[in-house]
Amino acid sequence: MPLALAGAAAARLGLAAAAVLDARPAGARWRRTNHAGRPVSLLGGPALAVAATAAAVAGAPAGTRAAAALAGAVSGLVGGYDDLAGARPEQARDKGLAGHLRALRAGRVSAGAVKVAGIGAAAAAAAVSAGHGSRPADAVLATGLVAGTANLVNLLDLRPGRAAKAVVLAAAAGLGGPAGPLVAGPLGAALAVLPADLAERVMLGDCGANAAGALLGLRLAAVPGRPARATALAVVVALTLASERVSFTRVIEATPGLRELDRLGRRVR
Repeated sequence: MPLALAGAAAARLGLAAAAVLDARPAGARWRRTNHAGRPVSLLGGPALAVAATAAAVAGAPAGTRAAAALAGAVSGLVGGYDDLAGARPEQARDKGLAGHLRALRAGRVSAGAVKVAGIGAAAAAAAVSAGHGSRPADAVLATGLVAGTANLVNLLDLRPGRAAKAVVLAAAAGLGGPAGPLVAGPLGAALAVLPADLAERVMLGDCGANAAGALLGLRLAAVPGRPARATALAVVVALTLASERVSFTRVIEATPGLRELDRLGRRVR
């Protein structure tokens, strides 16, 4: 509970600072139009990323604090770069895994590709720092979980509150066990940002979604048993590949239970 409260308090302070910046000219580069045509600020992302990472480091078990700092901070940093650089007109075609690959084949390095490389490197470093480097199989699983979950949470950030709700549910599910305190702070931070996200004042963007997802992936990497971690990674990879062909929004809207959860707390159209 103290870690969750600390994460929530840090996120609220971050949102207050974001509101001040958004009212100034410097905040303009963080403004976007959401799916409903309403203006929102991507500054909710840095607020979540900083709060979640700091709280995760504070709660991480001994030996994993550096891993939490690497996973959260670097993922948030390169995600923020993609939020800003990826909005440039020349980057419009370079969306999704297929778009990044097309850009590379054309001799261009997309902002998304920089983000993917940065998160991948941070995930590998975090895996080694957390003690998974002594066995190659464990290192691969941990790296894949951190990087893959960072990307998966970002794929959900298409409707108000969707990614934040996913973070809350996943973090709550991971509270048990010795590594549970790692996600207590991110849970509180996500809960604190959720109302502003649902009200369409802010959105997480790549910065917030990638940072929170990377920390959830680090928690998955601490699950006992290699088969369990391999299964988790298989699910993450399958969902990521499916997103290239199937709209998550259409699936959610067509699935009772998921549809109601997704709409819970949103503004009425």
